[in-house]
Amino acid sequence: MSMYYIVTGAAGFIGANLVKALNERGETNIIAVDNLARADKFRNLVDCEIADYIAKQDFLQKLQSGFFDGLVAGVLHQGACSDTMESDGRYMMDNNYQYSLELLNYCQDEEIPFLYASSASVYGSGPVFSEQREHESPLNVYAYSKFLFDQIVRRRWERRTGQIVGLRYFNVYGPREQHKGRMASVAFHFFNQYRAEGRVRLFEGCDGYGNGGQLRDFVSIEDVVRVNMHFLDHPDQSGIFNLGTGQAQSFNDVAVATVNTLRQSEGKPALSLAELQQQGLIEYIPFPDALRGKYQSYTQADIAQLREIGYPEPFLTVEQGVARYVAHLLKAS
Repeated sequence: MSMYYIVTGAAGFIGANLVKALNERGETNIIAVDNLARADKFRNLVDCEIADYIAKQDFLQKLQSGFFDGLVAGVLHQGACSDTMESDGRYMMDNNYQYSLELLNYCQDEEIPFLYASSASVYGSGPVFSEQREHESPLNVYAYSKFLFDQIVRRRWERRTGQIVGLRYFNVYGPREQHKGRMASVAFHFFNQYRAEGRVRLFEGCDGYGNGGQLRDFVSIEDVVRVNMHFLDHPDQSGIFNLGTGQAQSFNDVAVATVNTLRQSEGKPALSLAELQQQGLIEYIPFPDALRGKYQSYTQADIAQLREIGYPEPFLTVEQGVARYVAHLLKAS
């Protein structure tokens, strides 16, 4: 009898990359679950092999009715409302928290691996980004929905029957995010700005950081996929883990990497940040009032726990990962 992997949020950014990665391992028995209210997301799955696509509401009904019992090898739960500016708290809690809880209960009943997307947003304004309760202080309802689910997982920890892995994604960038609009990565926006206008625009400094100097842990989707596959290969490993590079870099670094990769594709030499600023290829715009007090000016994943459990791979730097991403976007455009 063939077993299936269920990937929720399968047409989304991280979900679609996980489906593709499973395909590359020879897995095509994949049930893709998503809500295609945003229809253009379907493009993320065009080059993927799946066994079935099920809309989220139908999926929950089938799950509760026992339709999948004994057929599931593991669940990779990426389905969530990821718009951090979403103000409907009831929708956010139902979609992110309640949905996750039903899947957790199911996987525990069936004793199967449950890998789910948490978020670095649970840390709020930091400054310490390690996986303990005292460092967690969400700033918006999206972050709160992720935080609350992590708390439930912790409460049930001692009674778990199958693998549970929560991955706190930091600033992920890479292929298959084009449908996300303003929630897409800065690398994606910089790429499009530079191609449209010949320059990129960054926020002026805030919270004591210089122009474009705010620091984030930018992590390539390639690394995110690798970590997920590591846990599928090690079902004895459970926990809530940060998934970032462990090295904060500035928005300026992302801009420089994006612009220089594009310049090189045009046969032009790479320039330093100062040169890019002087030539007007990098500009700064006022920091938006709407984001004041709700903005993470510094994030850096503490990846000690991921290393301790035995994840050995090095992470791509912004320079490496963004160059690869820009090359991909150029090929696709």
